[in-house]
Amino acid sequence: MDPFCGCGTTVAVAEKLKRNWVGIDITSLAINLIKHRIKNQFGLGNKQIFVDGLPTDLAGVKELFKKDPFEFEYWALDLVNAMPAQSKTKEKMRGADKGIDGVITFHKNSINGKWEYGKVIVQVKGGKVQRNQIATLKSDVEREKADAGVFITLEKPTKPMISEAIDAGTFITPLTKNTEIEFPKIQILTVEELLRGKRLNLPQGLEKNYYKEAKPSEVEEDNLSQKVLGV
Repeated sequence: MDPFCGCGTTVAVAEKLKRNWVGIDITSLAINLIKHRIKNQFGLGNKQIFVDGLPTDLAGVKELFKKDPFEFEYWALDLVNAMPAQSKTKEKMRGADKGIDGVITFHKNSINGKWEYGKVIVQVKGGKVQRNQIATLKSDVEREKADAGVFITLEKPTKPMISEAIDAGTFITPLTKNTEIEFPKIQILTVEELLRGKRLNLPQGLEKNYYKEAKPSEVEEDNLSQKVLGV
């Protein structure tokens, strides 16, 4: 057991040595990074990694927001594979974050074998929401020269908010232009929808993971299926 598991080195080594393990950390950001690391490196699925302490239903999410809005943001950003913005540290919470809570990066184009990346900025709101927040997000997208914006809300969006998002239009990428598929410039998703499994309308399969991917480890599949693991 590692009570301060940080980036998960101890639990990764424990898994490689085929031992049962428990890792504990105070932040959901650390837990999420470790979860992705272990899943990628050892091919583990959700049924083999047990995460305790993070919400799994709407009531739990509301309690998390009430207890720690900062951790609520980290939790919500991981649901859409968004990297927390550089300004999102507890020391800077009271400062200006330029309206950006997280960033989603995706493969936008390939030029001479080199990737060009697109950017989607993410805002997370746990309190009351209104139309002008979507108008502000649209301005933030333009200011940051981003391809799109995502608004994640704990409360249900109002009709004026939805209309404001639709009015923002759509975008395409060089890699998907031949498919005639367009993507919303502004998207609004509720936490409840994300818990039910709804995904962002972005170029699927082209999104870039915000965490550093670990190299797969050679582990016997039968051995993995018999383990009870914890994070």
